[in-house]
Amino acid sequence: MSSSLAPLDTLSESDCRQLRLIASDMDGTLSQDGKFRASLLGALERLQAALLPVVIVTGRSAGWVQAIAQYLPVMGAIAENGGLFYGPPHFRPEFWVEMGQGASEISDGIPAHRQRLAQTFTRLQAAFPDLRESTDNRFRLTDWTFDVAGLDAAALEELQALCHIDGWDFTYSTVQCHIRLPGQDKAIALQHLAKRLFPAILPQHPQQILTVGDSPNDASLFNPQTFPLSVGVANVRHYVHALPHSPRYVTQAAEGEGFCELTDYVLAARLDETLA
Repeated sequence: MSSSLAPLDTLSESDCRQLRLIASDMDGTLSQDGKFRASLLGALERLQAALLPVVIVTGRSAGWVQAIAQYLPVMGAIAENGGLFYGPPHFRPEFWVEMGQGASEISDGIPAHRQRLAQTFTRLQAAFPDLRESTDNRFRLTDWTFDVAGLDAAALEELQALCHIDGWDFTYSTVQCHIRLPGQDKAIALQHLAKRLFPAILPQHPQQILTVGDSPNDASLFNPQTFPLSVGVANVRHYVHALPHSPRYVTQAAEGEGFCELTDYVLAARLDETLA
């Protein structure tokens, strides 16, 4: 387990100035108490005006994320922990399997894939009768989710082991648990997306991408070997014990207020360069 969590004000101005992309989790990172605040919309608009694009990387469903990618001032959004990408209007939705991972796993189609996921969830319910399917599961394509509320660390470990027996991977966030294909994660999808949209960044300049998150399903975004610059909003401290990689820096404020704090800090550093 790696740990960093240096104060945000130790993120250098030079690192801020070289950024070309911010990739951020959504729930607990952009949201505040489960909602988008006006301050967040203002922050995203200021980043857009500064020509510093934002891509959302979330575990939320394809159905939810399609709307979010169109309505928020962002470049696009990766849904279902790397399952697929919704971009600008001229982009067609792209499955993560089309970006080079695990195409054979759902080669017989989404309905059959989802039936296998449902069968595993039924087996999990046999061991944990109180599991509740998430309300957005009906809008999903690549993974299967159920509520994380009421599950302690021991239960989460057992659920992960049961998923592995069936050949699936498992992760969780502040909101949901996810049954997913091995190799389906946020970092893999973001790497493929960045190579396509920003070919000058990866693999030569990964430090030009800043990743932001708050929970265990963001851990791959915190891997310094993949993304050297990462920030956790303050509530990430609740999960440090469960993270194989911790973010390099951490904000003082939690949730969406932390993202706004980060936005202010980065834009101030970039403005200083402009005025110099």
